[in-house]
Amino acid sequence: MNEHQRKLEQLIEENRRLQRENKRLEEKLNAALDGTGLCLWEQHVPTGKLTIFNMEWGQMLGYNSQELEATVDIWKSKLHPDDYQEVVGALEDHLSGKTSSYQVVHRMLHKNGSHSWVSDRGRVVEFDSQGQPLRMMGTHIDITQEKRYELELAKLASSDPLTGVLNRAKLEQEFHALNQADAPQNAALIFIDLDDFKAVNDQLGHRSGDALLIQVARRLSEIAPDNTLVARMGGDEFVLLSHQTSRQTLNTFVETLLEWGKHAIPLENGVANIGFSIGVCQFTTPYTEFNLLYNLADQAMYQIKKQGKHGAAFVQAN
Repeated sequence: MNEHQRKLEQLIEENRRLQRENKRLEEKLNAALDGTGLCLWEQHVPTGKLTIFNMEWGQMLGYNSQELEATVDIWKSKLHPDDYQEVVGALEDHLSGKTSSYQVVHRMLHKNGSHSWVSDRGRVVEFDSQGQPLRMMGTHIDITQEKRYELELAKLASSDPLTGVLNRAKLEQEFHALNQADAPQNAALIFIDLDDFKAVNDQLGHRSGDALLIQVARRLSEIAPDNTLVARMGGDEFVLLSHQTSRQTLNTFVETLLEWGKHAIPLENGVANIGFSIGVCQFTTPYTEFNLLYNLADQAMYQIKKQGKHGAAFVQAN
């Protein structure tokens, strides 16, 4: 073997060694990335072609690589419709130089019809000779479980744990948001107290009482007028916040609820015979005093209690 051949063999062997080392480094990188759920991607901007380095294209959404072509247009087609404008807008802003990076949290449509939450970020890493974006690199990570946990915590913080309707704190928050509307609106705070609820607990037990409250909350949500929020204040008291609602619509709601209350409500171990004492306080937004409206509706409801229960009284806030 002459010197030239020997050097050639050395170069070939060195190239093989470097390829083996590169492959091991890629395997280590992929293992590290897969362990965190983080996906590394590259976009060839002029063609829109995407390359996923450490997992199969489409895997996060339940597809195999043969089902989806790896392009930006296909990726856009899998964006959740409610997030599309925000996500595409953030990407275009970065490609046009308006922002220093692309970063957004959004939903992607899964093959099974569900959606996944991802945290997506990236930036242009190479420009062509005219200064136009050529290559963009970034990461996205599946944060579905974290996001669902976050949303569940938010729900627990704003809802009644037994019935699932809003709690008082959330209703007050929504009341103050309603009063930020530009144009005045006709609105009403409706205070509802169950008649003879204690008898249900005493005769059938607290478990049946809880089941009854769940049924009542569900029924209120079903028959409440449009643009109405249902909340439980605690015990057997419910308050509804309704806006853009006419007196006729409020009358219809009250009559429907009172008619339902005339009939026995079946439970697992018996039936509940209750009624509804209702106080409706009408007002016009903006109206900042929630507690004042609450007390007026409560007083109107209490007048019904004193007059024999199961009825409704209307008052107007000044």
